[in-house]
Amino acid sequence: MRLLRQQDRRVKPAACLPFQGLDKANMFPFLQRCCFHTSFRVQKLTGPRLLLYRKNKTTWCSLGFRLQTDVCLFSRSPSLSPASVYATKLQAFHTSPPCFKKKTPKESETKKPGVLERSVESLKDSPKPALYLSLAGLIPFVSVPLAMAIQGTYYPEVAFAQVLYGAVTVSFLGGMRWGFALPENSPAKPDWLSLANSTVPPLLAWQALLFKDVTHGAVMLVLALGIALHYDVALLPPYPRWFKVLRVVGTVVMVLSLLATAALKAISEEQLSDSRYKWQNTK
Repeated sequence: MRLLRQQDRRVKPAACLPFQGLDKANMFPFLQRCCFHTSFRVQKLTGPRLLLYRKNKTTWCSLGFRLQTDVCLFSRSPSLSPASVYATKLQAFHTSPPCFKKKTPKESETKKPGVLERSVESLKDSPKPALYLSLAGLIPFVSVPLAMAIQGTYYPEVAFAQVLYGAVTVSFLGGMRWGFALPENSPAKPDWLSLANSTVPPLLAWQALLFKDVTHGAVMLVLALGIALHYDVALLPPYPRWFKVLRVVGTVVMVLSLLATAALKAISEEQLSDSRYKWQNTK
């Protein structure tokens, strides 16, 4: 009996050891299962369940606590260096809830320049002779209504001279299209669209000179200037940008000057009729 009890005492410690009874072939899989087996909670928490954890902050924090406890269990074995490597990787797992913030536009971003700013910049890029000569060509248009407004009288001869100068200017703008379309390297082709349309403004200018009334001639010139501007800016093959801006500025000044002369003529005729009516009443 004593011998059997001693044998039982010797066998029990041997049975408790997990490494005994394993040969060399089964030792490596056993160590791999014991040391590198990830936690069941980490293994199963993938896919849609992970998205459910993201929606609730409390469950997300509990998930982080569980991961940390599992990591601590992995990192307790000091003898196995691969397990400690996996533990440090799991500790680096970010457990805070995601924050989605709207990106504000940078203050350094500059706004795109407007139409007026781009027009002014294109005028600065225009050749100086073209800019100065075009502005000088507007002097006869502006000087006529300005002189009559300062003197307070209307001169029919000066108004007709303005209409005559306007007809010459419109004819010049129409002939300029021919000069732009004739060169071989020009973007405008010498076809019916370019050449025929360029003859319409001069014909309207000639018609303006045939009117006896200066107001009718001024209105006809305004129509001719508008058609010429439409041809040069929108319809026909384009001029350079600086020239189109120069054409718009020149057309606006010419139209306003002609309309101002027509307005002064109407005001002077009204004043003249009032003075005649008063003179007749005094008799």
